Amino acid sequence: MASDPSFVEYVVDQFDQECGVTSRSMFGEYGLFSAGKMFGLICDDRLLIKPTEGGRAFIGDVVEAPPYPGAKPAMLIEDQIEDGEWLSELARITTRELPEPKRKKRKS
Repeated sequence: MASDPSFVEYVVDQFDQECGVTSRSMFGEYGLFSAGKMFGLICDDRLLIKPTEGGRAFIGDVVEAPPYPGAKPAMLIEDQIEDGEWLSELARITTRELPEPKRKKRKS
């Protein structure tokens, strides 16, 4: 089941403008980006954030779930989805710990 675009828009709107969160349709679902890094996914109308040490410490009692069958588990965000300040801080913590995106090589 693909995510509802209105749900994706709602989630993106929860983050403060400083985070600069954007979404991109990917494989029928959505990736969430901040500072040029993909830090989360929205799959089946569920918000999942890439696991990092800082993110785990910030959340405390982490619930993990795979975004789709066979995928690595990510941190499932449910109850705090309406808390924009909390989500924004989680996005900042997560993106700081993620590696810089690799530059794409130009095709010759």
